[in-house]
Amino acid sequence: MNKIDHYRVGIGYDSHKFVKGKKFFLCGKEIDFPYGLKGHSDADVVLHSICDALLGACGLPDIGELFPDTDIKTKGISSRKIVSKVLKLLKNEKFKIVNIDVVIVCDKFKISPMKEKLLASLKKIFKIENINIKGKTTENESKEYIYVYSIVLVKKYESL
Repeated sequence: MNKIDHYRVGIGYDSHKFVKGKKFFLCGKEIDFPYGLKGHSDADVVLHSICDALLGACGLPDIGELFPDTDIKTKGISSRKIVSKVLKLLKNEKFKIVNIDVVIVCDKFKISPMKEKLLASLKKIFKIENINIKGKTTENESKEYIYVYSIVLVKKYESL
């Protein structure tokens, strides 16, 4: 039996508004910052973007369908739990992550001083080394929001 590698690409996007009175999570880490992000879950915008990219690449429902903001049971859910569910779905469908590339657009603070810490967290969560993060700004056009774009490559193994 021959094995064929099927590669698929997915793109993800998420954004959340900065608010006072919430903890701030980014890339699975709690960040010491006076603002958090508004959302139904812990609002980890990076993990949400990556999960949607992975789900899209695999032809699966997005996180809004899997974890609707109308479901009281998922109110305040850790985005790490969302990732865990997504990784199980990928495994069930026989997909493996090849790489993840993330762009974080934020004017409220700089990504570069914490980039290595964020990368280390993502590598641990997704159990791959081939991950990249880039920090960008809108040149101070949007200090109220953080925006994240992710692109992933996954590989599916099928027997002939």
